[in-house]
Amino acid sequence: MNWQAIWGERAHFVIFDAAYGDGAAFQQTLHAWRNDPRRPARLHYIALANEALPGFRRIPQVEDAVTLDLLTAPLDSALEQLSARLDAIWLRGAADAGTRFAHALGKLAEPGALLDADGLTHAQMATLARAGFAWEPGVQRAVFASRRPQAAPAPPRARHAIVIGAGLAGAAACERLCARGWKVTLIERHAQPAREASGNLAGITMPLLSKDDNLMTRLSRAAFLYAQAYWDRIGGNAIDSARCGVLQLARDPAHADVQRAIAASRAWPADFAEWLEAPAAGELLGAPAPDGAWLFRQGGWVRPASACGAMLTACGDALVRRFGAGKVTLEQRGAGWCAIDVAGEVLAQAPVVVLANGTGAADMPLAAGLPLSPVRGQVTHLAQGAAPALPFVLCREAYLTPAVGGWHSLGASYDEDADPALRQDSQDENLAKIRAMLGDPALGRAAPLQGRVGFRCVAPDRMPLAGALPDPDAAGRIERLRDVPRHAGVYGLLGYASRGLTWAPLAAELLAAQLNGEPLPLEADLVAALDPARFLLRERRRGEVG
Repeated sequence: MNWQAIWGERAHFVIFDAAYGDGAAFQQTLHAWRNDPRRPARLHYIALANEALPGFRRIPQVEDAVTLDLLTAPLDSALEQLSARLDAIWLRGAADAGTRFAHALGKLAEPGALLDADGLTHAQMATLARAGFAWEPGVQRAVFASRRPQAAPAPPRARHAIVIGAGLAGAAACERLCARGWKVTLIERHAQPAREASGNLAGITMPLLSKDDNLMTRLSRAAFLYAQAYWDRIGGNAIDSARCGVLQLARDPAHADVQRAIAASRAWPADFAEWLEAPAAGELLGAPAPDGAWLFRQGGWVRPASACGAMLTACGDALVRRFGAGKVTLEQRGAGWCAIDVAGEVLAQAPVVVLANGTGAADMPLAAGLPLSPVRGQVTHLAQGAAPALPFVLCREAYLTPAVGGWHSLGASYDEDADPALRQDSQDENLAKIRAMLGDPALGRAAPLQGRVGFRCVAPDRMPLAGALPDPDAAGRIERLRDVPRHAGVYGLLGYASRGLTWAPLAAELLAAQLNGEPLPLEADLVAALDPARFLLRERRRGEVG
């Protein structure tokens, strides 16, 4: 399809293609976009694909101004879960898709959107006509001309944000906003980035699997796949990491049976997840693995501080860095927010503020109502040679990394206290778990007390928070998330627990897309599951029932 005739010089052009196939149509569109002097500033291509893994997948491109989303789902359910406004629609291979998709397509189409189709049935064309598409005589081409009243566009605001916190969450937020042309002021209380939970020597990244493919699993899959491509694109040699694989041992025979059922539930691509029975798992481990294991070949370890550094470097001159700021308060002045230090100096002023400071957010009144808890995590460091030289990350109740900078990292503990000092009992707990996994009762017996303590920011449902922060003091009936009052211009990227390396890139991409008025990279039910207002909604509903 020749879209150049209709996309001329728009700020943002969104195409939906019902048949991605081998990607040839996308490549042709991309070639046309690159060579058109009147091209839209941003091109967003959304396509129905037949990928090995289900769900929505955002694939980073060479140009920041180009976005590709692949949706692996039936046409009707994909459209029902899509959050986007479509400027052009290409319906190919949809003759067997029924008619239910037409209503969803009518809700997504922009006024004047062009629909070009091939092989639709008369019933499908009639249903699309009722949804607002006006067909041209004799061809399967239509223009969306709904008579529904259209909401007035929101007045544009200055694309300038304050980001609080320079760990994985904050650095990713800065990079994703700067990539869209935003000006960002980063405020960090420490003198350097990644000094809190993102300061560990090595963190691991891997997907999750479950028998029911629940929300956490779906989020983990989408985030893991996005993060792998994102780190490759942004890091080069600047990120200290190894995609060495992760071997996750089953806990016991009952747990192994559940894993076998998951393995049998679909044809998992071997480079994503492969179930190994005891002989193969034991051979790989070099020790007994009586209950089998999952091998995640694309998983591995990353030094979080190096990832933060790479993301902040990628921001270039669009980012203003304010390190060593100490305690900061936020004050609303007019239509914007001011970040103010203890001396009363205004460090930054912007219409948007993003809280990405982990457990530090609990000390800020705008986030005080969020049910976030600090959970102590002590990582144990063993000198290289004091643990087996495994070529991959090993995990079960704990994890053990290959030597990074001369040290193995193992742990981390999950302690419900606020002690920032290294403790022998937490080290003993970490070592006991690794000994059980390796069947080596002598491992680390004489190891000195070495490691690091950090505090994870954890939500009750263990899911991250990404989106506009709710105002719990606002009165009124609340029945749905869209009814929840929000603090104007205040957003959060919080609650990453121990999965920041996996979640941070996609959560930041989601928030940046929301702020920029773009199609969202996740299914609507996953976006709702990450909404910071979900807890207030549940609380109000419980109160009404009570």
